[in-house]
Amino acid sequence: MEEPMELSDFIRDWIKKDLAEGRFDKVQTRFPPEPNGYLHIGHVKAIAMDFGVAEQFGGKCNLRFDDTNPAKEEDEYVEAIKKDIQWLGYDWEDRLFFASDYFDQLYKYALKLINAGKAYVDDLTADEIREYRGTLTKSGKNSPKRDRSIEENLDLFQRMRDGEFKNGSKVLRAKIDMADPNMNLRDPVMYRILHEDHHRTGDKWCIYPMYDWAHGQSDSIEGITYSLCSIEFKNNRPLYDWFLDELEIFHPQQIEFARFNMTYTIMSKRMIIQLVEGGYVNGWDDPRMITISGMRRLGIPPEAIRKFIEHVGVGLSLSTIQHSKFDHFVRDDLNKRVPRINGVLNPLKVVLSNFPKDKVEMMEFPNHPDDESQGVREVPFTRELYIEQDDFREEPPKKFWRLAPGREVRLRYGYLITCDEVIKDDQGEITEVLCSIDPDSRGGNAPDGRPVKGTLHWVSAPHALDVEVRLYDRLFNHPFPDKEGESFLDHLNPDSLRVLPGSKVEPSLKSAKAGDRFQFERVGYFCVDPDSTEDKLVFNRTIALRDSWAKIEKQQQNLK
Repeated sequence: MEEPMELSDFIRDWIKKDLAEGRFDKVQTRFPPEPNGYLHIGHVKAIAMDFGVAEQFGGKCNLRFDDTNPAKEEDEYVEAIKKDIQWLGYDWEDRLFFASDYFDQLYKYALKLINAGKAYVDDLTADEIREYRGTLTKSGKNSPKRDRSIEENLDLFQRMRDGEFKNGSKVLRAKIDMADPNMNLRDPVMYRILHEDHHRTGDKWCIYPMYDWAHGQSDSIEGITYSLCSIEFKNNRPLYDWFLDELEIFHPQQIEFARFNMTYTIMSKRMIIQLVEGGYVNGWDDPRMITISGMRRLGIPPEAIRKFIEHVGVGLSLSTIQHSKFDHFVRDDLNKRVPRINGVLNPLKVVLSNFPKDKVEMMEFPNHPDDESQGVREVPFTRELYIEQDDFREEPPKKFWRLAPGREVRLRYGYLITCDEVIKDDQGEITEVLCSIDPDSRGGNAPDGRPVKGTLHWVSAPHALDVEVRLYDRLFNHPFPDKEGESFLDHLNPDSLRVLPGSKVEPSLKSAKAGDRFQFERVGYFCVDPDSTEDKLVFNRTIALRDSWAKIEKQQQNLK
């Protein structure tokens, strides 16, 4: 992992000022995911902020799961989130926590507010609470149960905990101000009754804290100095502060920053769950998904994701990033790091009529043309080869410089060959082409210096490995699939996955393992999929060598 850059933004400036003025003497942050799904690229910005800020100021970052809703949370999501964060290159060391670690303390804090006359048990339903809260232009009104005595509230809250009441029949609310312009301060709910087993605490609890109640107090317990949140929590900050002030406990500073959107993607967890549960994709780690696990399976390097997030930057207004910009960082990273190999997606057999039948010549290929440290490898060259079907035309169009009848081309690091004859089956389909080599052109150069425009990649037919290639593309064919008034499912790209079961690769890949990345020369970047077996490798296309969407995106930008 590269050394982190010394970044600068309004959050870091805020922290520098606080440290200089002595408000805090350290930087302690936290990343607080809810374990009700997998992380996606939008979460990476929060992860990078929480861990990156702490690292830059010599501080620490905790990983704390906000597991306050047992109806939607699972251990599967906990483990997936931990794996994703580690894969991105961040380390919480021994500071793994859960909001459920603090359930007992949060309950005691609630009792403290009840005893101070700052919280009460309410019997209003969820719909009635919404109705009583009012609107942005109309004040709310007090609940009929708002003035219950402290003794009655303590008794009812204890009975709520003991499981005496059914779901939705009672809640604990903070007593603040039903006329406050900030609706978050209109007696927010602190606890609700939920008879559900928790993934960590089992059936110990049947009342569970709301996020706004659990979050700030958990921050305080852990000694968090900076609670970095996305901008939609800005209006929650006064409530965050109110709870901490009323409890008279350590008071962290909440700071908000803007999220970002990216064209041709969705970042709504609700929509992502709908894709998974509806079978529109093959699970959370489907390589077409913008989940971290999906990007990992697709072969996108974590370094490329982090560089992209640095490029997005930190601000106060929501930004929309072109998907092609993300693709740029992916290509740039892969181009620098991954070895080159020969892979033929749609094979066409070439028979070299003047090359000995049983002869095998070993041709030397650099593993990376710009990085000598990656070394070289030897690739077998034989009488029968495979080339791409698209690299041959029986009737070539203008400016087609590849193989055609009577035309000479270069086999990369091999020989110059000329097409002499085309063989077809009974249906008129081309099955193979017969060619002859120039025996004096070993290495791919004409001995007399004659110009040869076309250069093709190839694989020895008797040595080729049969592989399955999965050509992944963007999941959506609309830049804003969640456009208001339309269903995002209407914009699913029907060509987001094509499977090629009969592709061929050179034998050097026989020992390739899941996660290994390669550039198939002239084709694209690929990654070995976990579905691979000893008998057959499966390759996912991470990204093509050229951006086929760039022209489309440019046209769409011009229409705005």
